[in-house]
Amino acid sequence: MTDLPKTFDPAEIESRWYAHWEERGLFHPDRPDAEPWTIVNPPPNVTGSLHIGHALDNTLQDILVRHARLQGKDALWVVGTDHA
Repeated sequence: MTDLPKTFDPAEIESRWYAHWEERGLFHPDRPDAEPWTIVNPPPNVTGSLHIGHALDNTLQDILVRHARLQGKDALWVVGTDHA
């Protein structure tokens, strides 16, 4: 059995998945006949620390976007700017 490393370095995994997403055009909604659907994602305040609530918020938004896409909508998840 292989031991898990004590720390996780996401660089290799992230670059591989990012390339996969880019190759398949997943960052560009392209359904010209579909109803447009957009959600804006404001990032957490820079004055606070990240916590599980931020992860929950992003997870819920991800679910909403995926659901809209499954319904055939031209869904786009727009990352916002700091709202502090």
